[in-house]
Amino acid sequence: MSGKPAHESGTSPVADDAAQDETLDEPQDKTARAQQESQAPTSEGPGDSSSASDAAEQSEGASTPDGADQSEKAEKSDEPGTPGSAGKPGAKGTSRRAMFTGAGLGAALAGLAGVAGGRAWEASRRPEEAILTTYPFRGDHQAGITTPAQDNMFTAAFDVSATDVEELKTLLSEWAVAAEQMTAGELIGGQPSSNKQLPPKDTGEAWGYKPNGLTITFGVGKGLFVDADGKDRFGLAAKMPAVLKEGMPSFAGDQLHAAQSDGDLLIQACSNDAQVCVHAIRNLTRIAFGTATLRWSQVGYGRTSSTSVDQETPRNLFGFKDGTNNIKAEDSTDQLNKHLWVQKGDDAAAAWMTGGTYYVARRIRMLAEIWDRLRLIEQEQTMGRDKRYGAPLSITNPTKSSEEFTAVDYKAKDDKGETLVPADAHIAVVSPEQNQGRRMLRRGYNYTDGSDSLGQLQTGLFFIAFVRDPRTNFYPILDRMTKTDALQEYLKHEASALFAIPPGIKEGDTMVAASLFS
Repeated sequence: MSGKPAHESGTSPVADDAAQDETLDEPQDKTARAQQESQAPTSEGPGDSSSASDAAEQSEGASTPDGADQSEKAEKSDEPGTPGSAGKPGAKGTSRRAMFTGAGLGAALAGLAGVAGGRAWEASRRPEEAILTTYPFRGDHQAGITTPAQDNMFTAAFDVSATDVEELKTLLSEWAVAAEQMTAGELIGGQPSSNKQLPPKDTGEAWGYKPNGLTITFGVGKGLFVDADGKDRFGLAAKMPAVLKEGMPSFAGDQLHAAQSDGDLLIQACSNDAQVCVHAIRNLTRIAFGTATLRWSQVGYGRTSSTSVDQETPRNLFGFKDGTNNIKAEDSTDQLNKHLWVQKGDDAAAAWMTGGTYYVARRIRMLAEIWDRLRLIEQEQTMGRDKRYGAPLSITNPTKSSEEFTAVDYKAKDDKGETLVPADAHIAVVSPEQNQGRRMLRRGYNYTDGSDSLGQLQTGLFFIAFVRDPRTNFYPILDRMTKTDALQEYLKHEASALFAIPPGIKEGDTMVAASLFS
């Protein structure tokens, strides 16, 4: 789940006059700037939403990311393709490209100058509400799961090099302290260092950016419990969940890279600003030095699902609405307990997982060049949905986006007696009603990793699902998909990961995964 960084056009923090003013001694308050600019008079329409302040910024020599000035404040419309508002926490922004990672953090940060510059420019214009959004770090469940899906994600997996359990616990304690400070929009350590002869505790690239809806979610993998030979590493083997012990099975067409899959520890950072995500992973990686090493990392942009009824269904890189039937935070407690949260008695050996969930990830390359040559009717029949409105093909003449949520009639036929929704269409293969009601909470992101030697985009979906038990909620669906889904012809599964996500960090807990050690 890694690759070479891809640069995005944007203003470097050094090159931007405004960014030059934001020194470590005098951090600029972006909230005030956003509020001031949001009150500036604008002349906007569906095709031109640039403001007077945008023009002034550009006249100063700032190079803005493509499309960053489009639809930031335009009214929402039911018509697909019309600019929508980015004013609500978790709502999609308009500049979606970001950097993409290599096997190490250094490769990820190599693309930071371009992306961070673009995102810094964008963050300064994002409405105050999104900038100041915070989510509780402590609670019954970890944040970053049912939290409204943010626009950006940076995920990293680590291999633990320490051999003493106390070293491991120290790392998990230091991670908890740092994560709680960062999700509150604070510097690690609370205050800038007064000793200039020592490296600062916080690297500083998110200074003044505010919380920006940052969530940090932690997970543990099989390798934390036993080594490759099955030997107990930290005296925790007896507590290993059966889900991890069994591992993820192989699926048809898998072309997985072992070095880019799984791991001992997982950190997922999500935010409304890409630089805030990178700052979180960079600093937690720094804290882990000497105890754990980075195994793989993945940057994602443009959420590919909605986790709240307040969020519109996003489009994937094939141009179709994705995640229509996703679990939502507002679903009933019974539904969330049935499909998402581990329940008491699920696994006697892993009682510490009660209130937690399981994280499944698949890095899926989308063969865009082949897909783009398909006729529209072929694309729609492959998906089983209308491309414009997202309505199922059982509705012959959709006219509005709300029809996306109309129940699919798999028996509906055209005047020639042909089934309107093909049996191998994506929705016919993976939808809950076709899989005994199985559901999952999807929280994936797009990725783009430059191009290959043939000049084809290395782009796709970093698929993420949270489930109560992947053996019942996920594996059967993926098995069916890889064997019978027409969409598989245009996909390539390149990496995979399975982690246990412990319950939330409670008041009084001093470390990540405290329930595992209690």
